[in-house]
Amino acid sequence: MFSGFYTAASGMLMNQRSLNMAANNIANVKTSGYKPKRLVKTTFDQQLVREMNGRTEGLGQGSTISVGTREMTTHGQGPIEDTGKTYDLASKGDGFCVIQGENGQYLTRNGHFTRDDEGNLMLPGVGQLMGDGGPVYVDEEGFRVGADGIIYDNEDGALDQIQIVVPDNYDSLEFYDNGTYGAGAGVELTQVYPTVYQGKLEQSGVNLNNERTRAMGVQRAFQSCGKALTIIDQRNHKPAIVIGKLYGGAIDEYIVLYSSIGHERIPEGPGCDF
Repeated sequence: MFSGFYTAASGMLMNQRSLNMAANNIANVKTSGYKPKRLVKTTFDQQLVREMNGRTEGLGQGSTISVGTREMTTHGQGPIEDTGKTYDLASKGDGFCVIQGENGQYLTRNGHFTRDDEGNLMLPGVGQLMGDGGPVYVDEEGFRVGADGIIYDNEDGALDQIQIVVPDNYDSLEFYDNGTYGAGAGVELTQVYPTVYQGKLEQSGVNLNNERTRAMGVQRAFQSCGKALTIIDQRNHKPAIVIGKLYGGAIDEYIVLYSSIGHERIPEGPGCDF
């Protein structure tokens, strides 16, 4: 009796998370170096087996329940575009710039730097760009960055080497605002030397059209699960409307974001699992 109820409820929860993730990707379509995120899905039975440390006792009968277990970030190379701005930096290849903030170090591919009052390159609101010798200092009279990541003064004297590192486990990175990540405890960082460009920025890895299409599908799936839950509630006389109130706000949140970029309300449609 209750298998359909729990299937629809888990579908609403999973699609809410997917919808929130799509909305976050769309909101970061202009963030330099941002990498889109996806929700890795599995079935309830599969996840429960993992939680039981591999034990495979019978898990009961009924419809498959899909659950979202973790977020996955697509760490691919984004398009690089000219900006003509001296402080803008981009890299082609694996690796993150190291930023020293007030609360520790951050990793980023957002190369939209500025120069602070002390003459150091910094990512606004985050911290200072780090080189092998510490914070990267540049003279206001001019500097250049070589393709090897070495910074030169206006007389071609080498000043520092930009620190660019790769983690031994990308899945352990924790995403923060402004296209930055935290490496976390136990993550090993190895310095690498990709090609560095001055006066260019790596654009966001978000494909806006793909995210819009994905979000529309997720919204339709969410609405369909809600309708299924209502029907089941009417049959079983269970307060499914309470679950609908818990998760229904995700739809309105996305519609506001979607409308803000010049689109009308997304049409409804069938489909419960996305």
